[in-house]
Amino acid sequence: MLIAAGIGWWMYKKLDGNITTDTGAVAELKAYEKERPTPVVVDAQNILLIGSDSRAGDNRKYGRDDGGSQRSDTTILLHLAADRKSATAVSIPRDLMVEIPSCRTADDKKTRERFTQFNSAFELGGTACTIRTVERMTGIRIDHHMVVDFNGFKDMVDAVDGVEICLKEPINDKDAHLELPAGRQTLNGEEALGYVRARKSLGNGSDTERMERQQQFLGALVNKMQSNGVLLNPTRLYPVLDAATKSLTTDPGLASLRDLYDLVRGMRDVPTEQVQFLTVPRQPYRNDPNRDELVEPGAGDLFKQLREDKPVAVVPADELEEAERDQESGRDGKPDGAASESPTPTPTYSGSSAADDLCKQ
Repeated sequence: MLIAAGIGWWMYKKLDGNITTDTGAVAELKAYEKERPTPVVVDAQNILLIGSDSRAGDNRKYGRDDGGSQRSDTTILLHLAADRKSATAVSIPRDLMVEIPSCRTADDKKTRERFTQFNSAFELGGTACTIRTVERMTGIRIDHHMVVDFNGFKDMVDAVDGVEICLKEPINDKDAHLELPAGRQTLNGEEALGYVRARKSLGNGSDTERMERQQQFLGALVNKMQSNGVLLNPTRLYPVLDAATKSLTTDPGLASLRDLYDLVRGMRDVPTEQVQFLTVPRQPYRNDPNRDELVEPGAGDLFKQLREDKPVAVVPADELEEAERDQESGRDGKPDGAASESPTPTPTYSGSSAADDLCKQ
């Protein structure tokens, strides 16, 4: 009994010590508390997930070391419903044109407010600047944040013994060091990292398709962890948490193993079909087609739903386009001029869920 308790305590302290606490961002955000949104729904959680593209340290193998400068290669706003019956992950394109507030840099200088690409916020002012940019854009209070690098992502995939995906076409991408046949297959961590980062060899090479691929992969990862009972089995959960925490930087509210476990426990009963992924409604920026801009009222409606902890629905892009065409042509099943007596429908967006089978799409 004493040996078991000792091992358990050692494991707990090891995992607890893995996590890096981002106290600097918290201090910076505190200075701007008056401008931050007020939480609307008690117990709902909004967590900003940031994938750092830093090439420093162990990440140097994935590209040139840029001397410490880094950008947010991937940013996802994760909304956990107050009843923990749904989770909505919203990708924010790195090339989205947004208002970035004046932020404090690493060398304690102040930047000017500017209208530029979203991922510049992380490069200019780190996590705090990114959070303030997202809060200004969405009106949603960010409760917690997590920053993970390439190695953290790769190690998590290996910790669950790989993740199954389905490819409609083979991949041969020299830049991503990735060569995969078509069909179902299980990717290890290195292959998974190449898969979610690849652009040139897949589809039209756009960042839009890259984000969709990231969302589908994360859905498959969630499905793997739930279907294999990883979240319910401490023995199987330990290597996943060990891998995740080694390359994880969080706010103090998630900087202990207990806090992270409470978060995981809150998600383990969410049905996979209610773990939804989508991208903020956007279109090519009018002044530069290589950039994006928000589409209204779609983006505003999405942010309002999340802010008020109300549901959103996602369907494949082709289904959404067909429904919109039917509505425009009057084939939505309602008589012309008829007033609707039904409740306001749930806003629907193009996206996917963790329950989707990629081979059947």
